[in-house]
Amino acid sequence: MELRHLRYFTAVAEEENITRAAARLHISQPPLSRQIRDLEESLGVVLFERGGKSLRLTSAGQCFLEEARAVLARTDDAVRRVRAFAGGGKSPLRVGYAPSLSVEILPKALRAFESLGTGTRVVLHDLSTQDMQTGLRDGRIDAALMIQPGRTRMPGIEFHELARYAVCVAAAPTHPLAGVKSPRLREIFRERLIAYSREDYPEYFRWLESLAASVPVPAEEHDSATSLVASVESGRGVALVPETFSCFAGTRLTVRKIIPALAPFVVGVANRKSDKSDSVAAWLHAAKASRRKL
Repeated sequence: MELRHLRYFTAVAEEENITRAAARLHISQPPLSRQIRDLEESLGVVLFERGGKSLRLTSAGQCFLEEARAVLARTDDAVRRVRAFAGGGKSPLRVGYAPSLSVEILPKALRAFESLGTGTRVVLHDLSTQDMQTGLRDGRIDAALMIQPGRTRMPGIEFHELARYAVCVAAAPTHPLAGVKSPRLREIFRERLIAYSREDYPEYFRWLESLAASVPVPAEEHDSATSLVASVESGRGVALVPETFSCFAGTRLTVRKIIPALAPFVVGVANRKSDKSDSVAAWLHAAKASRRKL
């Protein structure tokens, strides 16, 4: 058994689909399927229940997934430490973030982290929710400032709440809703709805679909906050966003709180449970300190 077998198995277990796992690993499906079968044969246990196009972990598979994640996390940490040692310095702290959600938190967290004097360099990665979840699992990032994931979406990941932001509607300054002090949800649903993409922002899309049976199908889906702002600013429609969007978009958009108020967007910092490094601990401390200053 090699490390690649653990990486292949973990990807398939998390995606629950060979096609998606193969795309994530940048390999073709047939060799991935063979590698999973070889792994099961070498272990002498069945790791997956196979049905149709989906795969489900067996009890043995669930146990093995926990161990595989721990091994991979420890291996990635060892590689970073050795590279940092060889380079004569500390390994950088890689932080994923969502610009529109962390516009208030991130600058304060960076200042608080700098004040701790760890000597660790922070490398920021502007990522979608999906990319942050995958990056945390794969060890490509060490922490993330993101919207709260579903309880079953990120096994092995800790989430620490930092802030809650009211749900608002964003519209071009010339749009009729921009002149309404507190638009109602039913008024918003009559408009052309601009949204984040289902693939890149699954938590947002699930939240949108849960609002009401009358929620319109989004007329457009965007893979970044930047492109969403551009579309709304052009007058192509309106978007449901957190109140921090007013800081992110500035005067380009008008952002209004809606009535009745909906459950707020919950934003926080996420990290791997298995990562006990000093730099991650310092980042969590800084992020939580920044929340108290909001």
